[in-house]
Parts: sequence; C-alpha cells; structure tokens
Amino acid sequence: MWDLLIVDPLTNLLLFLYQVLGNQTMIAVAVLTLLVRLAITPLTLNQQKTARKQQELQPKIQALQEKYKNDRDRLGQEQLKLYQEAGISPLGGCLPLLIQLPLMFALYGAIIRALASTPLQLLDLASHIYRWIPGLSTLAPLQSKFLWMDLALRDPLFIMPILVVATSWFQQKLLTPATSASADPQAQQMTQSMQITMPLIMGFFSMQYAAGLSVYFVISNLIGILQYYLFRQHYAGAPAANSDEKPATRANAAKGKPKS
Repeated sequence: MWDLLIVDPLTNLLLFLYQVLGNQTMIAVAVLTLLVRLAITPLTLNQQKTARKQQELQPKIQALQEKYKNDRDRLGQEQLKLYQEAGISPLGGCLPLLIQLPLMFALYGAIIRALASTPLQLLDLASHIYRWIPGLSTLAPLQSKFLWMDLALRDPLFIMPILVVATSWFQQKLLTPATSASADPQAQQMTQSMQITMPLIMGFFSMQYAAGLSVYFVISNLIGILQYYLFRQHYAGAPAANSDEKPATRANAAKGKPKS
C-alpha cells in the first residue's frame, strides 16, 4: 500500500521529469525535490508558527513551573489553559512533522528506485512503472553520471557527504530557536548537541549509500534554507522586523543615562 499510494507515484513523476528535461537526472531530482518541498510548505510554515508561539510563551511557562513545582496536576492544567488562550494545540507542532517525514522518506525511496543500477533493481523498477504513460518503460536505466559521481553508487571522493553535513548544520542552526539566559542548562546542552550530532548522522548515511541520497539531502537542505529567508517572520528564533532598531534604541538610552 505504501508503494502503491506514495512511492510509485513519486517514482513515475521522477521518470516523467527525466524524460521531459532532456534525460538529466540531476535536474529531474532537483525539480522533484523542489515540488515536494513546495507541496509541504504550508505544513512547514504552520509547524514553525506553532514553534514561534511556544517560544514566546516560555517565560510564562517557566513562571508556572516555578509556581506549581510541587503540584504536577495543577501545572499541567495551567499550561493547557495557557496554550488554549494563545490558540496553540500542544500537538500542533508534531502533526505536520508526522506528515512530512513519511513523504520525505518516500521521495528518497523513489530516487533510489529510479536510479536502479543492477539487473535485479532494474527488474524491480520495471514492475513499478506506469505503462499508460508513453515512453517511461524505455527510459531505464537512467543516466546516472554527474561530474565525478555515479549517482547510483557512493561518492568516491566523499565531497557530497561533506556538503550534506555543512548544509544540514547550517539549516538546523537557522531553524533552532534561540534559548534565553534563563532556560534550562540541560535543555541548552541537548540542543547544542543535536545541532552537531544530526548533521554528522546524515553525513554518515550519505557515506554509506548511493550519491543520489546525498544529492537529495543537499538540495532539500538548500530549499529549506531558502524557505527560511523567504518566510523568516514565521520561524521561531528569527529576528523580528524591528530587531535592528531595538539594540540601537537600548544603546542610545544607555548613552543618555546619567552615571551613578
């Protein structure tokens, strides 16, 4: 059912893009990744809006935690009430992620399936191609050579895994909300650890699998970075429109303040 409803349509869409874009695998993968990222942009923005609202509520939540530190039931009730007043669902940030992740895994599966490089993989690909779309069944195997790489094999120079780590780290740095000075030190340490660990894990996977996975990761990360700068007002931790004015105002006020 997973293949039938999600992976097969993406695989055939990739083959169709490959066909109409002059048999250029890299361009076809880039366009397919872009289309999928655009399709889930509303979910991404909704998730980030929720994260931003939750971040704005942190001082009030910390005050509640201090006030009701000995009454867990009352704390939960007050936090839920606070979320309801702010129009936030406690699960609002999780639902978009639960929808996005399977779709992104399916996209990766479609790319790897379409890049079939062995006889068994080619036979498997043939069984998933839509016969009613003219010309798709004659495309395999796809042209998988790009620069120094064979997209169906691991990158021999490990350049793409390095790019995966770099772009993943930068995107995660942009998307991670800034923590306040009063935030839990353990939470801060965990956040900093994840900012390093996750890109390294993605880089490790990129080293183990076909270069097509690295290409997908890099393109997806670059699109995510571009989305951040285009819609940064929705992202938690992004500077507000007047963020440049506030420091200057404080600085001017400090200059005019008489010394004690």
